[in-house]
Amino acid sequence: MSLTRATETAHQATGPWIPDLGDGTYQNPVLYADYSDPDVIRVGQDYWMTASSFCHLPGLPILHSRDMVNWELVTHALPRLTPAEAYERHQPGCGVWAPAIRHHAGKFWIFYPDPDYGIFVVTATDARGPWSAPHLLKGGRGLIDPCPLWAEDGRAWLVHAWARSRSGINNMLTLHEMAPDGSGLLDDGKVIIDANQMEGWDTLEGPKLYQHGGWYWVFAPAGGVATGYQAVFRSRNPHGPYEARMVLEQGETPVNGPHQGAWVDTPEGEHWFFHFQELQPYGRIVHLQPMRWREDGWPVMGEADDIATCGVPVLIHPKPALPAQKVAVPPTSDDFSSGQLGRQWQWQANPQRSWASLPGGSTGLRLACVPQLEPSLWQAPQLLLQKFPAPAFTARTVLDLQAVSTGDQAGLIVFGYDYAWAGLVQASEGLKLVMRLCHEAESGSPEREEIEMPAPAEVCHLQVVVAKGGACRFAWSIDGTVYQPIGPKFQARESRWVGAKVGLFAASNERRPAGHAHFQYFTIA
Repeated sequence: MSLTRATETAHQATGPWIPDLGDGTYQNPVLYADYSDPDVIRVGQDYWMTASSFCHLPGLPILHSRDMVNWELVTHALPRLTPAEAYERHQPGCGVWAPAIRHHAGKFWIFYPDPDYGIFVVTATDARGPWSAPHLLKGGRGLIDPCPLWAEDGRAWLVHAWARSRSGINNMLTLHEMAPDGSGLLDDGKVIIDANQMEGWDTLEGPKLYQHGGWYWVFAPAGGVATGYQAVFRSRNPHGPYEARMVLEQGETPVNGPHQGAWVDTPEGEHWFFHFQELQPYGRIVHLQPMRWREDGWPVMGEADDIATCGVPVLIHPKPALPAQKVAVPPTSDDFSSGQLGRQWQWQANPQRSWASLPGGSTGLRLACVPQLEPSLWQAPQLLLQKFPAPAFTARTVLDLQAVSTGDQAGLIVFGYDYAWAGLVQASEGLKLVMRLCHEAESGSPEREEIEMPAPAEVCHLQVVVAKGGACRFAWSIDGTVYQPIGPKFQARESRWVGAKVGLFAASNERRPAGHAHFQYFTIA
């Protein structure tokens, strides 16, 4: 099989953002979606990625690629969060923080932190699953960003960072020796890099531990999510002392805060680095940078001349020299015909079976109107959402609200610290078409009715157009052809550590038996 860069693609994938330009080059980001804190490994000819998923379920997405540019979402490693009772409601900013994926002893391993409970491990013989139940490796608050290393001498290590919000500690990295079978840690840990003692360094976190060329390497970001840079540290001994160097920064590019990710290679000896960029309503999107090892033994990433020690991100670049792959992107649209939800969908907490049903065929998706007595949907666990997939896109659905009680409601929603939705509500005087907004939802602000009118039909087509920058405009239609705007423009906002999301919901403000909502399809273009 040829290892030359493909000059054409096998087929044209559909989606609002395609990183593969079809001429042997790619554009960044390779994932214009909120796959925060990405980690990537190569196993043979295959590349596997996972990312933070916080309180959204299923969690720990598993993506697959053969060329590092075209990615498919193949499964999730974590169907539910533990402890289960803690995640029955939406817990923004909690759950799965930056994970690490590795392959060792014939198994895939993911080490992930929950900053409130500790460091967990899940394993699988096949990355597509099934994955094991989480094993608590180290309990405690504030333990984040774990990464293992099975060293060449047979010993195993685990490095992690600290969350000040839970522990009062940050800007330092701790190393443990680990049992080679991953069952436990063998010591109390030692701080190997304390950036509080390094002038001008702050928010050191997200470490990845490697061996290369006789050195132990820690790749770690610093300087903060929105404004930081990528650093590397090296030592002949895993316990240090470590030398430091900055290897990737924004420079004059539009890619702010380029850091926290993964170093991978190709079978032919190329080196590449994945990292994220935070774009508020879009979350932490994923970039791919070329990487090379300098003659002095240090890496440099992105665009850099022969003498540069620190690179800047590339926007368009030749693809890795890997076998040609069909153009692929994570899924967005769903016709609900398969009898199960598409992999792009996530709930806001551990799901309950009663929330949704999918008979299959052309019958669509049925969502129960779950009782929701809060002043807003901020804490609602049953919102069915997916990531923004591109800088601009249009989402559409068809809604039939089968109400039982006054207050049954359902619609199309854009969700974050501020959120907005358009849909149908059963009022005492009949079915209403509404558009509602909620600003600063986390602070307990109630929803505000922007538009209420008699529903033009029992079945309503709904649309939201998201423009570049996150400005949203909702609309409705009777026939799905001519759409009428409803309500004012709305600016999408991020939520805690994640970007805005778009999707569907059904709720009720009554405790007594409620109705359900039927969604015929959901499309993004």
